[in-house]
Amino acid sequence: MTLAIKAGTRPPWVGLAAAVWVQLGSGNPYTFPLYSPTLKSVLGLSQQKITLLGVAVDIGESAGILPGMACNKFPPWVVLFIGALSCFCGYGVIWLAATETLKNLPYWLLWIAHLAAANSSAWFSTTVIVTNMKNFPLNRGTVAGLMKGYSALAAGIFTEIYSMVLNKSTSALLLFLTFGLPVICFVMMTLVKLCSPATSSEDTSQNFLFVQCAGVVLGIFLLTTQVLDSTITLARSVCYSFIVIMVVLMLAPLAIPVKMTLFPSEKKVESSMTDSDPLLPTKSALETQSGQNILSSSESDQNLLLAVGEGAVENKKRRPRRGEDFTFREAMVKADFWLLWLVYFLGSGSGVTVVNNLSQIGYSQGNGNDTTMLLSLFSFCFFVGRLGGGAVPEYFVSTKAIPRTIWMSFSQVVMLVSFLLYASNLNGTHYIATGLIGICYGVQFTTMIPVASELFGLKSFGVIFNFMMLGNPVGAFLFSSLLAGSVYDAEAARQGVSACYGAECFRFTFLVLAAACGIGAALGVVLTVRIRPVYQMLYSSGSFSIH
Repeated sequence: MTLAIKAGTRPPWVGLAAAVWVQLGSGNPYTFPLYSPTLKSVLGLSQQKITLLGVAVDIGESAGILPGMACNKFPPWVVLFIGALSCFCGYGVIWLAATETLKNLPYWLLWIAHLAAANSSAWFSTTVIVTNMKNFPLNRGTVAGLMKGYSALAAGIFTEIYSMVLNKSTSALLLFLTFGLPVICFVMMTLVKLCSPATSSEDTSQNFLFVQCAGVVLGIFLLTTQVLDSTITLARSVCYSFIVIMVVLMLAPLAIPVKMTLFPSEKKVESSMTDSDPLLPTKSALETQSGQNILSSSESDQNLLLAVGEGAVENKKRRPRRGEDFTFREAMVKADFWLLWLVYFLGSGSGVTVVNNLSQIGYSQGNGNDTTMLLSLFSFCFFVGRLGGGAVPEYFVSTKAIPRTIWMSFSQVVMLVSFLLYASNLNGTHYIATGLIGICYGVQFTTMIPVASELFGLKSFGVIFNFMMLGNPVGAFLFSSLLAGSVYDAEAARQGVSACYGAECFRFTFLVLAAACGIGAALGVVLTVRIRPVYQMLYSSGSFSIH
């Protein structure tokens, strides 16, 4: 057994609070609907070329294999620095193109700029997720939900800044993305680091609940203020007051380390070694599998828990079984790996098609001036889906040993219904459909991440879950660019206009996406049945606690 514990000794809550800000910055790809109409008009691009730029955004956001490998070799601040550099270069070129500071930029360069800009999200997100999953090894689903949830709120935050501070100026928004996000990253990078793994205790659960509630309040605030901004004319002083309140809510997670400093707990602090990792098999299960009693002493318990928390258990005597640490190559030959990838690809690929075409969907359904409202609604619901996709399955996993993947299936059934609502083009249903798609799209992310860690361990987790994330850009290319973009342009050409109007612009696309979600839901059920014994082994004995 090899241990590779390089964590510091301070509690991980400061790093979690800093990670929230980094994750908010990692949501920068969701600003694409805000500035893409300007690019289309200024550069004279077709809808298919715009959707191809959206595909570049999706590829960049999801191409996290290199960041995942980097997280295993370098400290977090190095990985974050690379992300900040990618953000600066990518959005800098987009700003130069949108403002026509540099005219006649080739399309391929603009595509690469979008790829680089969005790829900053992969470097930011991979760093904070991997670091915090190791800092909180007993709360992986909750951590995944929080990290991805705050990233989803970024769309609402950027929309708030765009509409209330920047006066809906595309050039100002791109300038903010070019310089503002790297500055935030530089400030936070020294705080995001590996720490002593947190124990599973009542205080830990209360702290997570506080951060979750703070996120919900922030999301409701963003949605409410955007509704007000869309319906009435707000004074500049009111707008700035909203921004101040927003920043205060963004700082809320810092209250936890402040409280721990000012009011240290008087309870006896128990060693994290006395808590059992919910992802470790029971003693009897381990003895049955290996024929050896590897838990012969309390020292072995402690070392094994630490090793799994760090993803550093090495067993060269046999191939790993589900629930143990896999290398990337070992995971790729497993049917469960590809089933999980297909389910995620069908669900996230369908959802990202809506994101990439949100402004065009609104216009085609008679709401051309409603992009910011739709984006804010989607952002809030996306956040709810990501947060709920971490917390709700965690509860059912711990109490009933129900695999998280069943929630991916359920959410894709809801997505199927939502796409049929879109296709119906009934008055007002696009708001309901957008909200439901946002929730279910969010569930796909935060369900897949802990499932990957539960099935294949944490040793190569950064690479494995980022390979899974590639389902998002592949879905974007097939569903958004090849399907939605070509159908939209064909209908616009038939109407003799540049901006398509009416139900036929996306109806066929929505019907295909509904079918894709139906297939994804069925595959999710198959995967759930396959891995149910694993979850029963890991969780149903009642010997382990995740809270």
